[in-house]
Amino acid sequence: MNSRADFANIRRVVIKIGSSLLTKGGQGLDTVAIAEWVRQMAGLRQQGVDVILVSSGSVAEGMCRLGLKVRPTVLHELQAAASVGQMGLVRVFDDNFQQHNLHAAQVLLTHDDLSDRQRYLNARSTLLTLLKFGVIPVINENDAVATEEIRFGDNDTLAALVANLVEAELLVILTDQKGLFTADPSVYPDATLLSEVSVNDERLEKMAGDSRSGLGRGGMFTKVRAARLAARSGAATVVAPGVLNNVIAAVFSGTEVGTHFLPDVEPLIARKRWLAGQLQVKGQLIVDLGAAKALKEQGKSLLAVGVKAVSGEFERGELVSCVDEAGLEVARGLINYGYSDAKLILGKSSAEFEKILGYADDAEIIHRDNLVLI
Repeated sequence: MNSRADFANIRRVVIKIGSSLLTKGGQGLDTVAIAEWVRQMAGLRQQGVDVILVSSGSVAEGMCRLGLKVRPTVLHELQAAASVGQMGLVRVFDDNFQQHNLHAAQVLLTHDDLSDRQRYLNARSTLLTLLKFGVIPVINENDAVATEEIRFGDNDTLAALVANLVEAELLVILTDQKGLFTADPSVYPDATLLSEVSVNDERLEKMAGDSRSGLGRGGMFTKVRAARLAARSGAATVVAPGVLNNVIAAVFSGTEVGTHFLPDVEPLIARKRWLAGQLQVKGQLIVDLGAAKALKEQGKSLLAVGVKAVSGEFERGELVSCVDEAGLEVARGLINYGYSDAKLILGKSSAEFEKILGYADDAEIIHRDNLVLI
């Protein structure tokens, strides 16, 4: 994703909207602005683009409803405010998407959901299924139950990790700022807006500042960090002013709005690097000649019917190696079944899974999206 002109070809995007924008600077949900953003997202969906929304604002809306003037610092008070605010936030989004004949789905996540391999795959499967049904997932951190140890820290980070999770090509962060400047423009009047910058630019941390509104947990620094996280899976990031008229459509048209953070690698290369080098192999599958050929030459998923033997100790979502009958490694990937279940279904058709296991989940033992050739 090397230029804005490429945005017209994007098929999957994560859009994050900040607290200050959503709540008019803390005055309550800005229903007019939300309706406009939803209209633009609905337009993308009608063009065949998968849209995932990461929405801040639950704590800020809860503060308004509870009459709190200052963001709570005690965890259980934050959780209470988030619980109250989430009700209004979801209702407004759902009502607006329904106006465009679209269904929305609330998805609440904690850091544990994306750091645990099994829960990671479960979250991924749920989100991809929602997208397949044409649903708009509305994602927020599960503030009502998250402890400090399992918090993302801010929704910019959450949005970037979701972009990694669903392999989005673009992350759009709508904020109350015009983008990233060379310095804080409120302090340095001669600061200039950066239209395009590499995520590896060493100057980024110095140019980024903290949150000005005090409502959210992020500032420009967290957006820079989010852009770098999104780049791990090859996604580009645009930080743009949410108040700009038709801002989402402007981004997708290639208009120079906000700051475009260029990723350092292409998506496929990034994912291969992650699968092949950053996870520990927990087991091994011996595949027959036909399965090995389908993996190497046709880019197919691995089906249980093509597996002859299984070894190791692994759970669903962990990395396993696929070797041919000569003992040569063909591929490795994230397995959809733990060792005990994989051993029971090897050599079997997916139509037999429910009878053998008592349940039917994924048809593939390793989906091609979670598999890399060696």
